[in-house]
Amino acid sequence: MNAPAAIKASLEQSRQWLTVLLGDVKDTATTFPTPKGGNHPLWALGHVIHSEASMVARFILGRENPLSKWEPLFGMGSVPVADAGKYPSVEELMAEFEKVRAVTLETLDACTDADLDRKSHAPEEYAVMFGTVGQCFISVGLHCAFHAGQVADARRAAGKGPVFG
Repeated sequence: MNAPAAIKASLEQSRQWLTVLLGDVKDTATTFPTPKGGNHPLWALGHVIHSEASMVARFILGRENPLSKWEPLFGMGSVPVADAGKYPSVEELMAEFEKVRAVTLETLDACTDADLDRKSHAPEEYAVMFGTVGQCFISVGLHCAFHAGQVADARRAAGKGPVFG
């Protein structure tokens, strides 16, 4: 397996984890994972989508984030709120996730192993995590998996059972 294929497998697995965990949270989409708050499923999904679009567009392709309109809702430093009416619906977010992930995979499919070693367009202060194109793609998958864990915790706080094991 070459590097792009390995990254693609990781991206697909992290997407599957997140989408399966979100499968039955429409009625509890703004349940916080702890009594002290945290990132509820609706925010986590929107944040993953916004961030992935940004990482691919800005850091890999050197373009603007096509979802910059969602920066106040889902960008770094945004704070989840319990009012679901402040957010796009789960269905709208899932549809956008499919579009964003398609662009990510199309971009990855155009890469060779050598392309993954190219310097990214990320700011220098982010070089540790996003210094190369390959690091950016890996971070997309890790970020998705990280927030899937938050969704798993929010599911439990909402009284739902585990999805995996």
